[in-house]
Amino acid sequence: MSSRPFSIRPATRADVPVIAAIYGDAVLHGTASFELDPPGEAEMARRMAALHDGGFPYLVADADGLVLGYAYAGPYRPRPAYRFTVEDSVYIAAEARGQGIGRALLSQLIGESERRGFRQMVAVIGDEASAGSISLHRALGFEHAGTLQAVGYKHGAWRATVLMQRALGSGNSLPPPEGR
Repeated sequence: MSSRPFSIRPATRADVPVIAAIYGDAVLHGTASFELDPPGEAEMARRMAALHDGGFPYLVADADGLVLGYAYAGPYRPRPAYRFTVEDSVYIAAEARGQGIGRALLSQLIGESERRGFRQMVAVIGDEASAGSISLHRALGFEHAGTLQAVGYKHGAWRATVLMQRALGSGNSLPPPEGR
């Protein structure tokens, strides 16, 4: 697929088949996700609905109706004290990588997360060899927060995860809004 103009828009239920295919390829052939078996469309639709219901942003890169990639922010951890921190996920179709789609998605995801009142974004990057993802996050203001060695076993090898973090909006300089 050659580079083509694309736009970023909110993901819809109609996008789930392509999202499931993109993610399935990443699960089967990559180390960005530590899942071992790709979830089906029904499970991906359930996950999307849970994020939408929770008030989290979920975006796709669209080129004339063709989804080239997607990104979402979800809860970092389930306990209430973490409610102002999100974890980002960005997946790009194999044939669309290297065209700036990941940067556009993550940039808009950061902005949308700030607008929704989140204060920190954490990237849990599967496999410290994921130089492209690490570089993308660094370019958008994430700082290295640590590496967890040998926490996953996939594709016949132990894999690390790289933790990166960036403040959103006023970050920790102000208390969160009351009542939330």
